[in-house]
Amino acid sequence: MKVLLLAGGMGTRLSEETDIRPKPMVEIGGRPLLWHIMKLYSRYGHNDFVVLLGYKGYHIKEYFANYFLHQSDVTIDLATNKLEVHSNNSEPWRITLLDTGPDTMTGGRIWRAKDFVANDPFMLTYGDGVCDVDMDALLAFHRQHGGALTMTSVQPDGRFGTFASDERGAVSRFLEKPRGDGSWINGGFFVCEPRVLDYITLGDATIFEREPLQNLANDGELFTYKHPGFWKCMDTLRDKLDLNALWQSGDAPWKTW
Repeated sequence: MKVLLLAGGMGTRLSEETDIRPKPMVEIGGRPLLWHIMKLYSRYGHNDFVVLLGYKGYHIKEYFANYFLHQSDVTIDLATNKLEVHSNNSEPWRITLLDTGPDTMTGGRIWRAKDFVANDPFMLTYGDGVCDVDMDALLAFHRQHGGALTMTSVQPDGRFGTFASDERGAVSRFLEKPRGDGSWINGGFFVCEPRVLDYITLGDATIFEREPLQNLANDGELFTYKHPGFWKCMDTLRDKLDLNALWQSGDAPWKTW
């Protein structure tokens, strides 16, 4: 089953990094966030990727075209123009790098990959979020309900501490960065039947999270797999620092491989 990765947005809220590279190439623990997402899927045997490029997509092309240079020790003989790779640290991945245009919306990017998914189900997620979802359980849930699309829903952590106090102002309970207000949100990590593509009707201008998902819901074709575990989107510099701190702690929740 192919895995489509949305990696074309500008990431304006992380401009400290994205002025020079696309957001999925921002490094966590010395590796691009995109690599971490691909490792999540590969852990469950999903190794055929279609990366939907846009803003500064050449950075992603360069990274994978020169993957051995980035991941392995090499000897370069300038006299003969030969490259010898030592201690090869590669992955069993097949990667299609598809340029979907710098201004194309999420639905349009998915639509441009239609020839690569053909008439087969496919998986799909954003290039800026990691989690510890059980992909086997997600896929089993999708196959059981028979709908066109499964969306993983998550409960993000709150941004600020909360507390309870009495009329005197005495604090009786304090909780730092609790779970959100109880609402479930779209966390990505979709499983799609090919008929999902029929709901993308506005070409490059289609925002997947608007008409396509709304119409799928109206038609009873959209189901959600609730994931109560770890999920985090890298939306700001603070998110990047938090993810790096988790990785450096040696206990990153999404590192299931």
